[in-house]
Amino acid sequence: MHLSVIFSTYNSTEWLQKVLWGFELQTFRDFEIVIADDGSGDATREVIDSFRTHTGMKVVHVWHEDDGFQKSAILNKAITASSGDYLVFTDGDCIPRKDFLETHVRFAEQGRFLSGGYFMLPMETSKAIGEEDIRTGRAFDVSWLTAHGLKKTFKTMKLTASGSKAKFLNFITPTRPTWNGHNASGWKKDILAANGFNEDMKYGGQDRELGERLENAGIRGKQIRYSAICIHLDHKRGYKTEESIKFNQSVRTQTRKQKITRTPQGIVKPA
Repeated sequence: MHLSVIFSTYNSTEWLQKVLWGFELQTFRDFEIVIADDGSGDATREVIDSFRTHTGMKVVHVWHEDDGFQKSAILNKAITASSGDYLVFTDGDCIPRKDFLETHVRFAEQGRFLSGGYFMLPMETSKAIGEEDIRTGRAFDVSWLTAHGLKKTFKTMKLTASGSKAKFLNFITPTRPTWNGHNASGWKKDILAANGFNEDMKYGGQDRELGERLENAGIRGKQIRYSAICIHLDHKRGYKTEESIKFNQSVRTQTRKQKITRTPQGIVKPA
């Protein structure tokens, strides 16, 4: 199965480089990377071009002019540009463990989408992670992370669970499977049928709303939050506004109540 990995970025070259190193190391190799660039400057293009030249990997750079937070729109353009029949979505601040894509492939199932999680790092730890830490796997080791600023809590179980234990935790977790922008996957045909992301929605649950439309269409979520692991690098969220949160909540309420399966403000727009 050919995958397209899609993630967004915006003027965050240090984090982007770390994420790309993570995908260079994936055990599953039949994939392309499609970067949804929400209007970054030349420095981002230079990082992408250098990575493509160094690794020989297929990396598609989808870019549009900077017009504020337009993540839904650039993700839709990336979906259109993708060549895979199965799409894995993450973020430009999430470093994947080497078995990340292998796990998505193993759990993929017709009529389902996969709902993964992430492990949030503090800024001190995010900064400390270098190329060798990713290549050796130290960046996913709890002992190394706690030695570099992470406070150890029960949540570190996400990084240590594997095999049957991870499957059991996926089964018993009270968190319902939702479409999470940092770690989710599904069949391209299902995402196209839902018309992608609602471009009227800015920050705050716009990814969840896509998952709710998929559910309305009978595409059920499957929980893999303890199996498909990525670590989330810290950053500020200047684009988060009370207005966008409230608007998105109203859209999601309408989607659920009216059992909407396809947004009109998505990949294909009204004539």
